[in-house]
Amino acid sequence: MRRRHRSGLAAAAAVAVAASLGAAAPATAAAEGYTFAVIGDIPYGATQIANFPKVVAQINADPAVQWVDHLGDIKNGSTVCSDEYFQQIKGDFDQFADPLVYTVGDNEWTDCHRPNNGGYNPLERLAKIRQVFFPQPGRTLGQHAARVQTQAAQGIPENVRWERADVAFAAVDVVGSNDSLAPWTGQTAPTPEQAAEVLARTSAVIQEIHDTFADARRHHDRAVTVLMQADMFDPTVTNPSFADYYGFQPIVAALAREAAGFDGPVYLFNGDSHVYNSDQPLAAGSKWLSFYGITSPVPNLSRVTVDGSTGVNNYLRVSVQERGPQVLTWTRVPFSF
Repeated sequence: MRRRHRSGLAAAAAVAVAASLGAAAPATAAAEGYTFAVIGDIPYGATQIANFPKVVAQINADPAVQWVDHLGDIKNGSTVCSDEYFQQIKGDFDQFADPLVYTVGDNEWTDCHRPNNGGYNPLERLAKIRQVFFPQPGRTLGQHAARVQTQAAQGIPENVRWERADVAFAAVDVVGSNDSLAPWTGQTAPTPEQAAEVLARTSAVIQEIHDTFADARRHHDRAVTVLMQADMFDPTVTNPSFADYYGFQPIVAALAREAAGFDGPVYLFNGDSHVYNSDQPLAAGSKWLSFYGITSPVPNLSRVTVDGSTGVNNYLRVSVQERGPQVLTWTRVPFSF
């Protein structure tokens, strides 16, 4: 039987872990649960850029929220990927009162080869993103930065994991554009440098997923939550082509394998497709099983896509429940401006 409650020294250790993961959290957060906010694909365009400080302020004013996750795409796909813009958004991120985990999106590096993005080398832009947004690997952004485990030693500081309220979390760099395998401008196939980056990052992501589930089993966590930018199961695509999704196949396989071996719910939060959605992408009968070559259903995997792009008018408030099989519950909170 899996242990559901902490006691004695274990409870004291849990409180210590909670304290290390965010000064904004109450000391009992590890035992009693907590609430975090999730946003993604924002800000898109001049109006949202101007209003983004209001988004930050509203989330800061939400008394329930103790942590924030941004799922990537800090700009739309047709604007310039400039150093100045990165610094502007980093300045906005610095205004979050709570710890902020930023999960990198494709618009800010993968797609920067496009002429209307400035015609950059995407690998150079990824290096700049890491320099600007991850200046202290192993610590989140926000005014009350928290410690997280990081893959900075592998050159991927954006891949992080942590534990809160008996839930194991991982934020991994998996992006749209076929996980960065879509050919760059003027190319018909990935360049050798492009393919090498994807291979190294994919290997690191799979290791991060494995380590997160291993930690969850060792700590007897109630659930696992994975956050990424890419929508690997886009419901808006009626007839997906494997040529546009093959970069995700090993990641889906790793997630399916680890979830199948975990005695509890698994939650995947992503952006990318811009329209709120909640489903079980690898449940029995799902088209994605055969599409990705998954031989057995994974009924304990739930997926949530957050609203994003020009029509976004809310953030997602997610709460860890103290009891019951549904460890996480969530609601969309409208922007008040």
